[in-house]
Amino acid sequence: MAITVKELAKLIGAKIRGNPDLEIVGVDEIQFAKEGDLSFLSNPRYEKFLKTTRASAVIVGKEYDTSLTQLVCEEPYVAFAKSVAFLFEEKFPDDYLSPEATVGEGTSIGEKVYIGDNVVVGKCCKIGSGVKLFPGTFIGDEAEIGDNTVIFANVSIYERTKIGKRVRIHSGAVIGSDGFGYAFSKSEMKIYKVPQIGRVVIGDDVEIGANATIDRGTIGETVIGAGTKVDNLVQIGHNVKIGENCFIVSQVGISGSTKIGDNVTLAGQVGVAGHIEVGSNITVGAKAGVTKSLKTPGVYAGFPVKEYKVWRRTEVLISRLPEIYEKIKKLLSGSKN
Repeated sequence: MAITVKELAKLIGAKIRGNPDLEIVGVDEIQFAKEGDLSFLSNPRYEKFLKTTRASAVIVGKEYDTSLTQLVCEEPYVAFAKSVAFLFEEKFPDDYLSPEATVGEGTSIGEKVYIGDNVVVGKCCKIGSGVKLFPGTFIGDEAEIGDNTVIFANVSIYERTKIGKRVRIHSGAVIGSDGFGYAFSKSEMKIYKVPQIGRVVIGDDVEIGANATIDRGTIGETVIGAGTKVDNLVQIGHNVKIGENCFIVSQVGISGSTKIGDNVTLAGQVGVAGHIEVGSNITVGAKAGVTKSLKTPGVYAGFPVKEYKVWRRTEVLISRLPEIYEKIKKLLSGSKN
């Protein structure tokens, strides 16, 4: 799809500096863009490419002294996301119920639904309008799938899971599997499985990445709040409660019964212990270990986790330990002499 700079500016709420009549037909990174492409600049490290880019227009957060046509707005990356969504509208299969799909008794299916080959939908499920179930997906008994939700190939959704509207679940994800619940008998020297009889509830506008796993509650519910984005290869334990608009980045592991507030970011490979609370508006840096509750909004890092400024000072001191050790040795040897 093609659009003029003037039309695009109106769409994303940007101010134009340059030629409003240029036509945009594609997008690319600023260093690789060519004529007809739109790009964006939100990181100062890439400002050097303003001099060499061949892009027809660039979305920026402030005006630059260049002849390049600019679309100036407060949030360049957000504006770029909106632009890409307009220029490259996602295409899904037409409405279709494959003869190779299995749909259980008592299941209701809304309008304009796509159900691909080898999809299995259990008994007494509720499938909303506009839902897309790609081939090989399994939906357990009594599950609910909200309107306009897209579930890509080979996803497994266990019984009684409730999924909201406009949710996206990528290939290989498993929603509602057993939580890691066991009771060890010292007298019998035997491990007993604790039956996992709860469910998973996923809010509207959630996205769940490929091969992510979300365990159902032991008794109650595991909850993912509206607007939250879960990356690939994330493990969320039983009875975890995650708030709204959170970012849970790749390889994060959240242990059972932990509560995560709203607007929380857990960066890659963060580990969160069970039965603790992470308050709203908190960011935890990559590979951190959250072993205790965090209540105060801010940025945290390290293992065990601490406030970012404290962690940074600590890391600097640790890196200087060999130097400090040598100085102490010299001082001690001098005192003996």
